[in-house]
Amino acid sequence: MSFSALRNVALVAHVDHGKTTLVDGLLRSTGVFGAHQAVVDRVMDSN
Repeated sequence: MSFSALRNVALVAHVDHGKTTLVDGLLRSTGVFGAHQAVVDRVMDSN
């Protein structure tokens, strides 16, 4: 990935308003994960 394609995004919201779901969707839609990778439902959850 080139630096010209890199973007910083800030998400601010209260608890349980879909921040993790949104980021997971963004990661999936940008093709960050390869077709051979097993991806869990919530990539950003660390609990």
